[in-house]
Amino acid sequence: MNDTPGVEFVGGLSVSAELTAPARRPSGRDARRAQRSGPLPDHLRPVVPGMPGGLYRPLSDSDIQQIHQTALRLLEEVGLADAPESGVEILLKAGCTLSDRGRLLFPRALVEDMLAKAGRHFPLYAQDPKFDLEPWGKKVYFGTAGAAVNMVNANGTYRESKIQDLYDIGRIVDKMEHIHFFQRAVVPRDLPDPYEMDFNTCYAAVSSTTKHVGSSWVLPEHLEKSLEMLHMIAGGEDKWRERPFVSQSNCFVVPPMKFATDACKCLEVAVRGGMPVLLLSAGQAGATAPAAIAGALAQEVAECLAGLVYVNAIKPGHPAIFGTWCFVSDLRTGAMSGGSPEQALLSAAAGQMAHFYNLTGGTASGMTDSKIADEQAGAEKALNHALVGNAGANMIYESAGMHASLLGYSLESLVIDNDTIGMAQRTIKGIEVNEEKLSFDVIKDVCLNGPGHYLGAEQTLQLMQTEYLYPAVGDRRSPNEWIEQGSTSVLDRAEKKVKDLLSTHYPSHISEEVDQAIRDKFPVRLPRSGMRPA
Repeated sequence: MNDTPGVEFVGGLSVSAELTAPARRPSGRDARRAQRSGPLPDHLRPVVPGMPGGLYRPLSDSDIQQIHQTALRLLEEVGLADAPESGVEILLKAGCTLSDRGRLLFPRALVEDMLAKAGRHFPLYAQDPKFDLEPWGKKVYFGTAGAAVNMVNANGTYRESKIQDLYDIGRIVDKMEHIHFFQRAVVPRDLPDPYEMDFNTCYAAVSSTTKHVGSSWVLPEHLEKSLEMLHMIAGGEDKWRERPFVSQSNCFVVPPMKFATDACKCLEVAVRGGMPVLLLSAGQAGATAPAAIAGALAQEVAECLAGLVYVNAIKPGHPAIFGTWCFVSDLRTGAMSGGSPEQALLSAAAGQMAHFYNLTGGTASGMTDSKIADEQAGAEKALNHALVGNAGANMIYESAGMHASLLGYSLESLVIDNDTIGMAQRTIKGIEVNEEKLSFDVIKDVCLNGPGHYLGAEQTLQLMQTEYLYPAVGDRRSPNEWIEQGSTSVLDRAEKKVKDLLSTHYPSHISEEVDQAIRDKFPVRLPRSGMRPA
């Protein structure tokens, strides 16, 4: 209880009553709020894409060495099975050998040689250069990904995902400040033909956003057709090769330690076609990878190293993302548990292993087990993002919108997760300590010359935008204001935000002439009516 005359306690801080009394000029307060809610110029933003992480390290240097040595031993003594004929030819020529069981074995010296040749410090381009990514060192970027087969609405109703949903997800990503790239997030279940699904997935993604895009293909001929389309959008094959704005997400292995034949053929087409590749190993601890977390990580590192050898045997230095996507099982049921603390540990450790090799690393975070946008989803996503982001993983996939351990996708969560990712980024940025920020003179002036608080201090006004992050749909109003304005939940506000965006934001970066040429040549199934205002 407050017994101090003339003083109220606000958020645990004592503030003079005159500062908490109703403002005489509410329009000024509203104007400041409007300014804070609007987009900030780049130089004022408290967080920006690609800030360096790396302060959280679940693995010691000795741990990293042991995992590395185990991965090399697995490649040398166990090897990988089921490579396509073309892959066997490529890898034998590079220096692999075949075991008496027909498995490709990777000599330690070969792996080390290919690591030395591997591409480093390569950008991931966007159609709009302002969204180009520089995923090297310990710079951190967050984006979407996945193959959810359902959309879940704000009421918790599930339905099969469609190609329009994929396009709409991309439109929202295009306007989300803290989501830095768009990788295919849902499978269009209304397109049963595999070629049409692959082609239209890529088409919808590149049409919906100017940020970097990731997509995947099940057969090489599907990718070849998509590359023709991408050449048309880029203005020619030469322009595409200068700035490839789409990367291939490639599950080239079927854990444990087997190649995926068709995916490997797609990998070969992507490398030769100038497309960056995400070498994605997605073993699930306790199911397709050892239950021991260290063992699961060692297996996935080995599998990704095999992919790295494959890529560099085709084209030395080709852009390849070291995609250790280590998933987790709930060992009581065997089901995937994407929101678990073990998932956070594995993904953070995966980021460390990429740092060890000085490679661009990609991993997953934010795959809540919750079926809807609720308290469980918020807790699981926040924990995972904070740890994986602060571990310095370069490319963090699955980070927004995903539910039910990759089975469902929510547009409302996409907007809410944008706030969560922003908060995680603020922790990555950390605390700046220097003479100015230590604030000795500011403290001295306030204490000796008044007014006894810092609310109107020049430093406070200067730092309120550059140091402090404000949520887009999170609520910080007082209880009275909240009640007066409808007592809305974060889900209510996110639902409104989604409706506003989808009714106003229609990307037009691909000209109508180019789009028509694509439609004349290829089976585009996304109707124009869904890409233009009614």
